[in-house]
Amino acid sequence: MTYPNASMLTANFSGALDSHNSGGNIYRPFSVFSVLTLTLLAMLVVATFVWNLLVLVTILRVRTFHRVPHNLVASMAISDVMVAALVMPLSLVHELNGRLWKLGRVLCQVWISFDVLCCTASIWNVTAIALDRYWSITRHLEYTLKTRKKISNIMIALTWLLSSIISLSPLFGWGETYSEGMKCQVSQEPSYTIFSTFGAFYLPLCVVLFVYWKIYKAAKFRIGSRKTNTITPMAEVKEETHQPQMVFTVRHATVTFQTDGDTWREQKEKKAALMVGILIGVFVLCWIPFFITELIVPLCSCDIPPIWKSIFLWLGYSNSFFNPLIYTAFNKNYNNALRNLFSRQR
Repeated sequence: MTYPNASMLTANFSGALDSHNSGGNIYRPFSVFSVLTLTLLAMLVVATFVWNLLVLVTILRVRTFHRVPHNLVASMAISDVMVAALVMPLSLVHELNGRLWKLGRVLCQVWISFDVLCCTASIWNVTAIALDRYWSITRHLEYTLKTRKKISNIMIALTWLLSSIISLSPLFGWGETYSEGMKCQVSQEPSYTIFSTFGAFYLPLCVVLFVYWKIYKAAKFRIGSRKTNTITPMAEVKEETHQPQMVFTVRHATVTFQTDGDTWREQKEKKAALMVGILIGVFVLCWIPFFITELIVPLCSCDIPPIWKSIFLWLGYSNSFFNPLIYTAFNKNYNNALRNLFSRQR
């Protein structure tokens, strides 16, 4: 998401190496660090696009994935594919040109709109998946398949609607994205900055943190209140009859009855809670440095070295790469489907 303070990542790295060099093309042919940085960023773009595309193809080809919660995963993969295809390449070109936009006003507006739209949708899709997991764990009796499908579709629609409102607002006069001097950036209007940062990050951040706290409490409560039927016989029982004496002895015996269904559900819930926790944790680590910078810098009239601003920007983009990795790592069905997909191509 290219907000006003985003700057050129690789150029700053090169400038840090040669602070005395100024002006001209920063990307010199013999700058090994510049070539390495460009290569890593290009690999990130390609890997993000390919991995999310594989998730989408898998969902489309496997019928069992044509239902919840896979529709939420598909929505997240679509937003992340768009980030990789429409946002990251132009952002890289923008930084290569020293944050000067040489592609015209119209393309600038289109790029900024897609930037805000896709990144915001990706963030809210993570939130929707966390909410779906929370309700399936804490309300699995009321949260039926029919209800789950209806709610997931509503969350997907609201995700893209809110993202569209945030991204398209500048096109209707709420600030300007293209300014003189070939600068292309998200509207710097203070009211829009507050609206967009809270709508795109801080509100979903509060939701996912609350959701995971509730999941943790529910899991802890369920483990603490696990019901087991225990029978502990007496240490020694004797039965006397007219027949020769027989002695039955049971020492420290404990019999526990537990259904296989409960064990399976507990394992499933633990795995889902772990997946949601990692998904949320990576989301927070990737985006919080960028959005803290974007909110604090205008308010305190301070500045942060451009190199850190650019690192924060691309760290946020990298969240679109980690999302499919995290989800597929905790779903054996996706792994098997991906293997079958590649085996058929051979």
